[in-house]
Amino acid sequence: MIHILLAIIAFSGIPSLGLAEPVSHSYQHELVEQARQARLADEREWLLLLHYQDNFLGGVTSEEDDPGFFLSPHGKHDPQAELDATITQFFSADPVGRSKQPAQCAFIARYHWLKERLRFDPERLTPLSCERFDRWRAEMNPQGISLIFPAAFLNNPASMFGHTFLRIDQKGQTEQTRLLAYTIDYAADVPPDVGVEYAYKGIWGGYKGFFSTPPYYLKVQAYRDIENRDMWEYPLNLTADQIDRLLMHAWEMGNAYFDYFFFKENCSYHILSLLEYANPALHLRDRFSLWTIPADTVRAIVDSPGLVGTAVYRPSRSTIIKRKRVLMTGEEQALSNRVANSPDVIRDAVFAGLPTNRRAFILDVASDYLRYKGESDDPEVTVYKERNRAVLTERSKLSIPSEDIEIRPFTKQPDVGHRTSRVTLGGGWRNQDTFEEASFRAVYHDLLDPERGYTPDAQIEAFGVTVRHYNRAEQTRVERATLINIVSLSPIDSLFRAPSWKANVGMQTIQRNGCRLCSNGVFSGGMGGAVESALFKREVLYAFAEAEANISPAFHEYHRVGGGATLGVLADVTDRWKLMGSGSYLRYPLGDKSDEIRWYVGSRLTLAQNWAVRLDYHHRDRDDDVVCSIQAFF
Repeated sequence: MIHILLAIIAFSGIPSLGLAEPVSHSYQHELVEQARQARLADEREWLLLLHYQDNFLGGVTSEEDDPGFFLSPHGKHDPQAELDATITQFFSADPVGRSKQPAQCAFIARYHWLKERLRFDPERLTPLSCERFDRWRAEMNPQGISLIFPAAFLNNPASMFGHTFLRIDQKGQTEQTRLLAYTIDYAADVPPDVGVEYAYKGIWGGYKGFFSTPPYYLKVQAYRDIENRDMWEYPLNLTADQIDRLLMHAWEMGNAYFDYFFFKENCSYHILSLLEYANPALHLRDRFSLWTIPADTVRAIVDSPGLVGTAVYRPSRSTIIKRKRVLMTGEEQALSNRVANSPDVIRDAVFAGLPTNRRAFILDVASDYLRYKGESDDPEVTVYKERNRAVLTERSKLSIPSEDIEIRPFTKQPDVGHRTSRVTLGGGWRNQDTFEEASFRAVYHDLLDPERGYTPDAQIEAFGVTVRHYNRAEQTRVERATLINIVSLSPIDSLFRAPSWKANVGMQTIQRNGCRLCSNGVFSGGMGGAVESALFKREVLYAFAEAEANISPAFHEYHRVGGGATLGVLADVTDRWKLMGSGSYLRYPLGDKSDEIRWYVGSRLTLAQNWAVRLDYHHRDRDDDVVCSIQAFF
């Protein structure tokens, strides 16, 4: 009789009065229990999807910082609670997250992974249509993924160490159409004209970081054409299933933000997280516990067996122009400059008397330069664009194709360069005393380091310390410390006239006013110029006007402020041997009134990709220091 009554209630629509659970609620409970028994919350894929990382004292915390990314109020710290809430929310069509979609669509990678593991019954958990995702994926038209690395750019703090992002290579893509492909990029949301605020907010997580999918041609325009950065493209060997997993997780990441940390949770770090979910066998981020340098992440990817195909080089406009100008005579270079300044020069007899192929080449180079200037932030961009139209009009009258020229990079791709952290062991002599020293530098590269894979004539050092033991004085002390030391040498020629500059904040040991070994805080900076020559192999001659402030008990007034000038040369003797020399004069009219003459000579011999030997000699104010050392990069 009871069974008949229950059947009548079930088919009549009369409330069950607690005698039976609704089907959906019953199935929710079943799936949650099934997931708990399978311990899915502990599996690597789930931890990757939610970006959980181990805590120092046990447990985990998600690196995601958007509350809308979590479906449980405890989801940031509790993978099981988040998994339970996720399964429950899949039964609802209510919008969630920043994208305001049902959970099945907003967190589509979670849905597909759990559907695969728990084998959802579509009769009891109805699949929802995710039209927005389907349109987005169809527009991506994916066939492959490439890692893109624009080289370091010292004039933009956000790009000093380079950058990485992904390109979605489309089906049927050609050399000409790949610019139309979409990318997956992660970057901080920084207000325009932010100024000094960027430094501390960028370092300490003061900005939100978001994923986005801009077209590749916009990235090329920004990096290659405007900032003049060479770009390297690394095709990745991912299966169709792995590409789908990456895209689904990238879609989820567009639904949230991370707090952006310049040195750790930056663009490259979060790009690695996408690749790890695409192929959970990869453990790319395990190598980056304290800081994440883009060039090092490229090496981590290249070091993964079978993951990377042959790298493709995309030169910047300035590199194209410089390489083409090398193929010109001095007269042709001068004509190209004149054409760029005034296209009417085309009608001069000297230009008209040249062979057709050389006139075409001169016009091509002039157009390259005018296009480069027309896409810069120069206030005369309109003028450059008008000149370029005139040059292209004349070029079209020469019915011959442009010469096919191989544009070679000035340096190798980043994965063949030395690693960015460095330890040094050495010894030497200072003012009738001998010493041994050990140094550690967290990042990145100095002017005498092996230059393969790095931006030529550029130095960025950060977070370095040298400990030295003096034998005669029987003293062990911190000899030097570097917070940040940047040098950008930009050789000037008839077309490119960017200034050179440098900045330094750190500490060094000095001898002065009876204080034999005193700590001295240094704050300095300078502006100048550089020129390139080839008397031997390649040399860069440079000059700086600079200012400096010192703080030390070695000074009578504990400080001094002044300025002066530096002249120097950086020379490639051979591919493995480099020399550097400089001389400076500084005068300090404020604080401890004094002046100082300094000179420096350094030499580096590369032994292998991550090994070098150095010899350095410093002189300053009757203080001489010679160090011989061996350096290892890791």
